[in-house]
Amino acid sequence: MKAWVTTWTRLSETNNSKLQKSITTGTRRSLYNMAIFGLWVINKAGGLVYQRNFADGLAQLTSNEYLVLAGTLHGIHAITSRLSPMGSSSGAQVIEGETFKITILLTATGTKFVLLTSLTDTSADAILQKVYEIYADAVMKNPFHTPEMPIRSEGFDTRITALIGNGLGA
Repeated sequence: MKAWVTTWTRLSETNNSKLQKSITTGTRRSLYNMAIFGLWVINKAGGLVYQRNFADGLAQLTSNEYLVLAGTLHGIHAITSRLSPMGSSSGAQVIEGETFKITILLTATGTKFVLLTSLTDTSADAILQKVYEIYADAVMKNPFHTPEMPIRSEGFDTRITALIGNGLGA
């Protein structure tokens, strides 16, 4: 994993020299080009059981609109799993738009974890795998949680916040 690299460039300004500091990034998110906009968890029936926005950039939608979008994505995923010319497929894994991409992790139980990110974000698969691990620990091991129902777990929210933060990286 690359860390932040700091370079110094000497600029000449009339008779004085000035040092300019520039920062290039390795795998960390830059404020303007790599962001996580939202996380959805969709149950095996296509119902939205968790939705959270992180970085600014997504349109503000009503809870009903999020439910419709989750159901539509569930349907698209089911269709793409049947369209594969190479035999069986697990369906769409990445859907790209002009300004964002949707990365989907399908679990063995049919639950879908969906991450909405900027086009340049390269960490979506790893983050989705960690979200799945958090889900297994904080939600599925909770004796008071009913499977396929909305996730109402403070422990899950806290761990997701620790993982993703504000969506712009640290």
